[in-house]
Amino acid sequence: MEAGNPSNESQDLPPQLQRTVEDIITGQYLNALLNILNFQSTSIWTKDLFNQIMAHCHAQNFAVTYGSLQVVQTSYQYFHSKLFKCPESITNYFEHLFHNPRMFLSIFRDMSTENFQTAMKYLFGRTQKYLELGNILIDLHGIRKKIFQSPGGNRTLVLITLEKCFALLHSAECVDILSQILQASSATYLQAYNVASFPQDLQKEAFRNLSVIFKDLYDRLTTNTQRAVYEWMMQNLQTTNNASDNSTSWVSAENLWILGRYMIHLPLEEIRKINPYEMWLFVSYDNATKQLDMVYDITPDLAQAFLERINTSGFDMRNISTLYRLGLLVCFYHDLSEMDSTMARALLHQMIKCHQLRSFQANVRKLKSQLLNVAVRNQTLNDILGTLSDAVVGLATSQLESLSPTAVHSAISTLNQVSRWARSQTIILSSKYLLYEKALSFHNVSQMGALAPGIDTLSFYNMNPNELSQAIQSVLAHRAVDLSPAQRQGIFRKILASSPLTSVLPDLPGAFFTEVSLFDLWKAGSFNASLVEKKELRPSQALFLYELLSRKTSLSNLLSNGQLLKGMTCWHIENLSPISLLNLFHRFETQLHLLSPFQINCLAWKFWTISGASVPPYLLAVLPAEFLESVPGSRCVPFLISLGKTDLDHLVWSQQKKRALLQKIQRCLDGSVADEYTVDLLGNLLCHLSPAFICERVSPEVLAVILHRYGQCPHLSYNQKMEIQRRLIVLHGSPRNWTAETIKDHGAFMLLLPKDDLIALLEKFPDFISEIASKTSRRLSTPKQLLLAQFESLYASRIPTQPSNSTPDCEDVMAPSSEEIIKLSEANIFWSIQELNCMESRTFAQTVEILGQVRHFNTSQLAVLKEKAKQVWGLPERWKRYHIVSLGCIVTSLNEKEIARLDLSLVDTVSALTQQTAWNPSQAKSILQGFLDDSGQDLASLKSFDLVALDASLCTLNSTEIASINATEFSVVLARLGSLPCGSSTLQEFKKKVESVFGSPMKWSPAILQEIGIIAAGFNKKELRALDHELMAYFQPAAIASIPSEIFK
Repeated sequence: MEAGNPSNESQDLPPQLQRTVEDIITGQYLNALLNILNFQSTSIWTKDLFNQIMAHCHAQNFAVTYGSLQVVQTSYQYFHSKLFKCPESITNYFEHLFHNPRMFLSIFRDMSTENFQTAMKYLFGRTQKYLELGNILIDLHGIRKKIFQSPGGNRTLVLITLEKCFALLHSAECVDILSQILQASSATYLQAYNVASFPQDLQKEAFRNLSVIFKDLYDRLTTNTQRAVYEWMMQNLQTTNNASDNSTSWVSAENLWILGRYMIHLPLEEIRKINPYEMWLFVSYDNATKQLDMVYDITPDLAQAFLERINTSGFDMRNISTLYRLGLLVCFYHDLSEMDSTMARALLHQMIKCHQLRSFQANVRKLKSQLLNVAVRNQTLNDILGTLSDAVVGLATSQLESLSPTAVHSAISTLNQVSRWARSQTIILSSKYLLYEKALSFHNVSQMGALAPGIDTLSFYNMNPNELSQAIQSVLAHRAVDLSPAQRQGIFRKILASSPLTSVLPDLPGAFFTEVSLFDLWKAGSFNASLVEKKELRPSQALFLYELLSRKTSLSNLLSNGQLLKGMTCWHIENLSPISLLNLFHRFETQLHLLSPFQINCLAWKFWTISGASVPPYLLAVLPAEFLESVPGSRCVPFLISLGKTDLDHLVWSQQKKRALLQKIQRCLDGSVADEYTVDLLGNLLCHLSPAFICERVSPEVLAVILHRYGQCPHLSYNQKMEIQRRLIVLHGSPRNWTAETIKDHGAFMLLLPKDDLIALLEKFPDFISEIASKTSRRLSTPKQLLLAQFESLYASRIPTQPSNSTPDCEDVMAPSSEEIIKLSEANIFWSIQELNCMESRTFAQTVEILGQVRHFNTSQLAVLKEKAKQVWGLPERWKRYHIVSLGCIVTSLNEKEIARLDLSLVDTVSALTQQTAWNPSQAKSILQGFLDDSGQDLASLKSFDLVALDASLCTLNSTEIASINATEFSVVLARLGSLPCGSSTLQEFKKKVESVFGSPMKWSPAILQEIGIIAAGFNKKELRALDHELMAYFQPAAIASIPSEIFK
């Protein structure tokens, strides 16, 4: 483009654009863009203006082109534009801006009022996605997206909006801007200390709009931030209410509605002062019930205070219509005196929602049990079963056994919607229902709903395949997670027996796709990529399908199904052309979690060979440690940002390499964490760094941000947790003085506190601590000192009682009650042998499911509980399937003779037994033999679902027995059998069985090696030496670990 005479053209340059030129020359490119936007909002923008700007820049000896101005807008969308050749200073400026939100914050703070208003207008104007500026199209949506995605970008926008927006713009506009910022982020940038800086003098409409935003964000805020938001709302509402009399509450009906879920932060004394008329008015609102339905974290004392205030406001608490208005407050209803069965059933119906409470479930169970007793008083259970709501889960086994098939059939519309059934309960109720219906059909399975998992495998297998196909697409798809592996295998095999795989796959729910074996795919032959769309693939499935489909499907179409990425071998990656790799790289980048570490390593080397030092940082981390030296200090920020978005454990398995990488990260940080922005920058990397390093010399505000971020890390080491705990004590003082908010926000880190501190906290917050312990135990082992503290805290508060059926041995023993066992969960391991032995039969029957899930009972405790089961149910030969299921780990205390007496004719009973992993070889052999004897089968006649159910008991088979198993049935469950922890001799025999299906192991593909899992450890030394070394990458880690060490000598 040619420029005119600089001196002539610059004379006519408007003052606003003269400032633009000055900003370009001084490197203030963002202000330059804003000046242009300001100018074009009041003037007509022409192409000639660009010529004038360029001419003026040339006159100042600053080289600028049309392209270099274009980069102003493209830099928002990309870190740097590869489409234009422009001065590197412009490219670096915008890259640096997005990587350094501190600089962004500084620019906004120094920005003129006019430019700030323009920035807010164009960044957050909801209607405009693009802006035409002469020949340039500015992507406003892309700009917003890039800022929101940059680490700390949201933090900057929140801070600058609070600092400048409310002072310079209309408050309604600022509320709208804050709404966009907070809703576009995780809201973790909203901390208690910056909530305090929110304006206190908002206009009524703006305050209400901002309150609505906070209500939407409630679950994304820490408890301390929730408290800060409540205090900010309270101050605004008190000012509006002009409350001067201390005896009169500022809490009106309208204010309660504005507070929404923040009402649970009201102090007890404030609730008790609420004017009865205002409370009546609030509860009378049509939307009050909806609000009260959402107070998931309300505590019993607050709920009681609200209930008492509602009672004094004129509502009849025994009127059923009142119950409908109470929301989750019904979960803490306490006046059961003189309650009749009708009222009890109505209350139980309203308590269906109580499972949504975050804590206090033990209180809810106790109340439901009390109401259940009232509801069935002077009634027969058969008559009122359908009116008991989800309280039916509290019925004892003996009560369920006493139900008639007709009663269960009549109540099925209630029973089929109840969640949290125990497995044993579904078995009893589904069998009762089918006794009435006689035959199993699609209609019947649909009617059973939540009870469907109680149907035995053979009943499913004997269904009409067309009806079973309908069921698998509806109710069974929703309940698949509750079905046993044997049930899923039996259902799938029945459907596949009547239709080809290609006809079955389109409507096969993802949960059942795991039952599709490599052998099934191999037999199917012709295949279409659309058949596996939206299906989660095992690596073996993906490897086979990628190889098959790549012969007739383009690479881009093939990889549009992200799951097929799992099927790319290193050979496939190495043979990608540079253009193909660059075109597909975005798919690799966004679906990195689907790739194995081996695939990621291959991808990193491929990228290095093509582009050298421009390898993305997360791939550079995979390469040898010396490659990290190629990252200069100037590239540290993008290096950290890129790594912070990944799962480092998935990328780097070598501890030596990880140490080198962490040292590089610490060098990039220059030995310390400067502020919250550094925490934002680190992202997931924080989880791998030492808290002692991260928390050194930071302010309390930054420390709070760091500790909150550590709370989101899934796999912290013991040392990291202990250091975080020490930092929490520095921040919040002695654990004995911690508030409920601190416990809720940092509960996972208090699990390692000394026992005495834990007991003190349990006395203050028993339900919160128990809930944290319960949630932790579902994912990993709960620290023993916490369990002991739970037990000792409860034990110290016990009130001595004498059991009704006390024997001489139990006269001075206080046995555990049902309520105590329910509260203790895993902490039940501390009951003595004598205390367990003296447990009442009724208590055992009510809590056997809980006791059966305790993971760390010792053998003596298990033996006592087994004897208790005999007391309650009789000898093992009288036990039914649901008895065995409910025993859980207790069943492992049965000896070989007792196992032999069990009725093991049903494959589902065997499946329940083998899901326990503590069997010794003799017990396992007894289970296998018992099933063969009681079912009348031999090894040759076993179906695939029988093999799945027998699980690890198959490890007890000898070579002759393994040889007699049907090869086809064996082949379709290889993926499951390949996970069994069998001995070397058994694995060798299993490998021979695989050979009878897939031929010589020297011809096995990566897909076969992945499918057979640990069975690959059955290779002998000669076979391993002859195997193509590249195939070793497809041995599963468990298979490598199971290869006898002498083979490597």
